Amino acid sequence: MKKILLTALLPFFLLANENDELKAGQKVFDNTCSACHVEILDKKTALKTFKTLKAPPMNEVAMQLKSNIIIKDDDDDVHRAVVIAFIKDYIKYPKLAKTMCNPGAVDRFGVMPSQKSQLNDEQINAVSIWIYDRYEGVEF
Repeated sequence: MKKILLTALLPFFLLANENDELKAGQKVFDNTCSACHVEILDKKTALKTFKTLKAPPMNEVAMQLKSNIIIKDDDDDVHRAVVIAFIKDYIKYPKLAKTMCNPGAVDRFGVMPSQKSQLNDEQINAVSIWIYDRYEGVEF
């Protein structure tokens, strides 16, 4: 009986843990990243407010990363892991050679400053996962 109950409840525990991870990432975004990046901005609004933006909208960043990082065998889990690893590295060590933004965005905003002194590894991990998962399936 205990095994059946645990097996039945496992998806709820996993979902709760996933929601906690997303909340932690959202909190890091809200407290740090949102100082420069807006979260979701449709193209029409982005064009209207382009001059006031300090950095590319986060949905655009996520889209560029997901479309530019290609995995040969088309494995979604591997793609997710590679993109998240890239984000974690880029947050700490951003460089022009690593950027995946379009050239116009780089000309407009430059390269993001390193956040390694602003965020600890746990926060960087949380926001990296959030960036990938937050924009899963979102059309741009």
